Amino acid sequence: MKKLRKLLLGVVASTALFISGPTIAEYATDALFNAPQVVQKIVAVDVIQADEREYGTDTAIYQGASAQKVQASDTFSIAQIGGSVHGRLYDQWTYRSQISTGIAMSLRMHTYVWMETGGNTMQTANMLNYFLPKIQTPKDSIIALDYEDGAGPSVQDNTDNVLYGMRRIRDAGYTPVLYSGKYYIANHLQLDRILSEFPNSLWIASYADMQVRTRPLWGYFPSMPGVAIWQFTSTGRAGGLDYNVDLLGITKKGYKHGDAERPVTKPEAVKEGIQADNTPKKDITTGYTVKVNFSAKTWSNGAGIPNWVKGNSYEVIQTNGNKVLLVGIMSWIDRSNVEILATAKQNAIQPATTTYTVRSGDSLSAIAAKFGTTVSALQSANNIHNANLIYPGQVLRVNGQATVQRTYTVRSGDNLSVIASRLGTTVAHLQSVNGIRNANLIYSGQNLKY
Repeated sequence: MKKLRKLLLGVVASTALFISGPTIAEYATDALFNAPQVVQKIVAVDVIQADEREYGTDTAIYQGASAQKVQASDTFSIAQIGGSVHGRLYDQWTYRSQISTGIAMSLRMHTYVWMETGGNTMQTANMLNYFLPKIQTPKDSIIALDYEDGAGPSVQDNTDNVLYGMRRIRDAGYTPVLYSGKYYIANHLQLDRILSEFPNSLWIASYADMQVRTRPLWGYFPSMPGVAIWQFTSTGRAGGLDYNVDLLGITKKGYKHGDAERPVTKPEAVKEGIQADNTPKKDITTGYTVKVNFSAKTWSNGAGIPNWVKGNSYEVIQTNGNKVLLVGIMSWIDRSNVEILATAKQNAIQPATTTYTVRSGDSLSAIAAKFGTTVSALQSANNIHNANLIYPGQVLRVNGQATVQRTYTVRSGDNLSVIASRLGTTVAHLQSVNGIRNANLIYSGQNLKY
């Protein structure tokens, strides 16, 4: 999903503030202590200092069944539950397991929903009637409306619709957040109306470039009021992963004193995550899902663990004393170097892992599209380094289930980078799924699968 970035403190002011890169730290500190009281009290937790920025990801079906981190120090993640496209509702099967595994790795988990309902309040009502009872993050946690496509011709109707959605979220006991882009909001919404009722409620996506970044380039902060979270890159790691900075501590909402292990309420997915987190590593057995720690250095045989393995999750297929064997990884690893994300019992109630036998003419992109997953997810699950090297008869593990294929119609002025940001995916994924060799060769009216 896409998101907006927010500048730390001056966001609530009635006028937009422009922050220059070299003086951002000094300015932010001064602004915090001179900010209106509403900014200082944005979250009912301990006072947020200017240097207490926290980082985290947002995930959808493209990231697979487990929550994701870019760095070991990440503190939050926001998972997509599903969405509405012109009245058509769709679920993301990854939502529940991403919540539970995120809790297991001590992430504060939140929710977002794709809101392509333009100015149609009835469609938004149906969407929230469907999804609000399914929320698996704690009360007071964030529910973000991802409003970045499908706006109607009336700015007032669009705004009325967004405000209706945010009020419904607030009245249900959650923290409403609006995800979009600066220019999309400027062209389709009345920002002053939204911020007057919901100060500091924006999650803004704004990227300096498409390079891998783990820290924002502050000179590219979107100069607009109300930003609480800034999505500063869609490539927090190689291959693509949205990465965000929480500027005001809003992601602590829903968690007592911002402690990920102390959620305000405990939906079933949260309970599962806490149970996994409290399970001793000595109990790891076949069928568990574990994450290889970022700090892990060597396999049990002394060979170095490659970086692409660290931070990823795998199912345990065998144990031997203090060692476990991971699916797709034919090397033993010590229990101390992994973190439990889900027990075998919990995995049994999640969407089943299926297998697919490669046929002549198959490609990973075609198989990924068939099962509603991604090429990178298939590579990770099956230890495939070269996506072009698969063979007939090969049995692939497929985490997921077939989903309805969504399409996007290219508009005049579009490019793949803009489309990928809008749809919450990557240029590489769009090229792979649609067989596009030259990313610059797309045309108006072209239907893209995503």
